[in-house]
Order: sequence, then C-alpha cells, then structure tokens
Amino acid sequence: MRILLAVHHFPPKYSAGAELYTMQLARELLRRGHEAEVVCVETLATTQPFGVRAEPDRYEGIPVWRLHLGLRDAPANWSYANPAIEAWLRERMRIWQPDIMHLHGGYLIGTGAITAAHALGIATVVTLHDYWFLCPRITLLRGDGSLCQQPPDDPAACAWCLQLDRRRYRLPEQISGGWAGRAWIKLAGKDGRDEQQARRDTLRSALAKVDMIIAPSRFLAGLFSEIIAPERLTILRYGFDTSRFALVSPIQTGNRLRLGYIGQIAPHKGVHLLITALNSLPYNDVTAELTIFGNPEQHPAYTRYLRRLIGDNPHIHLAGKFRHDQLPTVLSSVDVVVVPSIWYENSPLSIIEAHAAGRPVVTSRLGGMAELVRDGVDGLHFTPNDSRDLARQLQRLRTEKGLLQRLRDGIQPPPSIDDEMHALLERYTALFERRGVERGRV
Repeated sequence: MRILLAVHHFPPKYSAGAELYTMQLARELLRRGHEAEVVCVETLATTQPFGVRAEPDRYEGIPVWRLHLGLRDAPANWSYANPAIEAWLRERMRIWQPDIMHLHGGYLIGTGAITAAHALGIATVVTLHDYWFLCPRITLLRGDGSLCQQPPDDPAACAWCLQLDRRRYRLPEQISGGWAGRAWIKLAGKDGRDEQQARRDTLRSALAKVDMIIAPSRFLAGLFSEIIAPERLTILRYGFDTSRFALVSPIQTGNRLRLGYIGQIAPHKGVHLLITALNSLPYNDVTAELTIFGNPEQHPAYTRYLRRLIGDNPHIHLAGKFRHDQLPTVLSSVDVVVVPSIWYENSPLSIIEAHAAGRPVVTSRLGGMAELVRDGVDGLHFTPNDSRDLARQLQRLRTEKGLLQRLRDGIQPPPSIDDEMHALLERYTALFERRGVERGRV
C-alpha cells in the first residue's frame, strides 16, 4: 500500500511525541515493504506572502515534504483550514495517488488534508494525539493555567479563554473570581463567538468525512465520543520496539535516587512542579538527584524561570537536548522517570519508553498518564499540579525500603511495535478494500 502521513512537524528540528511517533510509523511501513511519505510544516514566515513552498527531503531514509508557509495577508482561518495547504495536498495526492491519507493531530496542517483526500476518494485516518479538534489551545489548558473540564457549550467561552493570555484580562478574571469572564462573554463576546463557532463547525464537518479515527487512550476517546460515531472511533495503543533497551543498565539502589525528566521544556509539562518538589525535600541519607533532558531553547522565558527555581541546588541539572538514538543511554543514567504534566496528556511516549527500559514512573493522576501508570504497581501517582504531593511521593522512594525495586518488578512490557503494526495494517487494508468496492459501484 501507499500511505501519506501528514503531521504538523517532523525531525530533526522537532521531536515531540506526535513527530517521533510519525517517524516510527513511516519507518515501520517502509520496513514492511509499503510506500510511505511524510508531509509536515517546517517554517512559518509572517513576512512572506500567503502561500506554500514545498521542499522535498529525505530523513533517515524517509521521504519528507517540508512545507514553508507564508502568512502575510493570510485568511483568518489559516490555522485550521489553510486553503494553500489544501490546494498543495490535493495536487500532491493527485500525482502520488496514495491509498491511505493518515493525519496525525491536525495542528498547522489543518482540515485541508482531510477534505483534499475525501474529494479524491482516498481513505482517511486520523490519530488524535491531542485535543486540537476540540480546543483552540490544543491542550484544554486555560489561559489562567486551570484545566478545562470539557469543551464549553458556548464558543464565546473559548474566545474568552484565549484572551487570558494577556495580563489585562487575566488579572480581572482572577480578582473577580470569574465574573469578568462571564460579563465579557455576555456583553462583548459576539465576534469571538462567531470565530470560534466557525472553527468548531469546520473541524467537526471535517471529522465527519474521516473513515477511521484512532485514540491512543480511553480518556481521549471518551472526550471525543459525543462528536464521533462509535463505529468510526477505535482505541489503539502505541506499540514499541523494546529491543532498543535491551542493554539499559539496571536501576541503582543505595545512597542516591536518580530522577529524570525527559521531554519538552514547556510550562504545560510541569517541570517547575518537579523542581519545586525536589527543593522541598528534607535532608536524608539518600540524596535525590534530578537531571532534566530536553531542549532549553524552545521556551527561553520558561527556561530562565526554571533556572531561578534551581538556584544553587547542586543536585538539579539541565542536561539539554539529545538525539533520540541516545535515549537508551539517557535512561541508563536514571532510576525513576517523572512525568509531572499539568494538562491531560494523551499517551506520553516518555512513560512507555521508561517502562520499556524497566524504569518506574511518577506521574500526575490525570488523563492518559493515569492509564499508563498503575499506582503502587509500576509507578506512583500524585495530585495534579501539586508540588507538595509530588514531594511526598518522591520522599517515599527515598525512605520506603524496597519500594523502588517492587515498582520495577511490577512493570509489564508495553505493546510491541509488531502488534500495533499488525492491527493498524489490518485497518488500512479494510479501508482500502472498502474504498475499492465503493469506487467500483460508481
């Protein structure tokens, strides 16, 4: 089969979860004798005229089209229904004629990947890596830092949430206990309501054209169950090549507890909670050390804030970014991985990778994170956005004899990449054959 994979970004410049998953999927498809190519957005330029420039590339044997977007005089809906991207994708699909178009997420690529494929009669698959189809912020994390329990019925509430990025709106909201937002929505929210309603209508109309929608967690599937028919929504866990971690060193037990954070250095990832928790730990014979692995340049202001939190603590280190092929070495250097995110993580690769390497995980009791980590069995949960409760769990690892080894012994291997690919290719084949029958009837 011939599969076109569309994703917002792609390595080597970008290496978050959706990007790494798409790279792994492309590699596995090619290894199994299928044809695959990736389309991603590489750059955004507000000074360039509105349009798309496509650059062909090959990364680790994977064919990649890197799109460079000009945004000067772009239409208001460019971020979710970019007509220039849709036109380019339609022409690329017409030339290459893929059997399947598989969209990962939706951010930046937009609904054009779906509508172009649908117009050409190409079977479409969407993997939901986040909440882009429900939330203009993508994360369901409000501008004031609180969690959105579910997308509000009134789209003006989403418009107000976007305003909370600015201090002039955030402070009145905090001082008034939410009254300012309710007043804004009632009196001044018409334009925002219309804009967000247009976004909702466009995205839901596009989802209705998708043949199969994949959710990697039960939590994510539950949030989408009201707008997606159950026969088109399936839960499929990420598979993993555990052989990569066969030589990872055993965990250490002794007078050091080596903690690791591996991922984006970004506010919604909660790295500040982890630093605050570690700083609060009392003196103990077991020294807790934290190494933070990730790109410190992605959010410079946040990194500066983290450095201030670290201060002169000699047991916290910002190790910087690393190549993904160095991950086994990184995991060999820690005993426990901490995932302190303050948003509803879907199915973090960092948890799956940690367990594949035999590392217990301490994580927020939230979203897909709570599904992947069994509290007291292969890791520990803590109250979301609560550094004190995180500190309590870290202290247990220092003081409870045998706890670390029991958690390590409780780890079960994650699903294999072969299992996932078998299930996914079965679904691809069924969609391809069904489309072939439908075309034969025309």
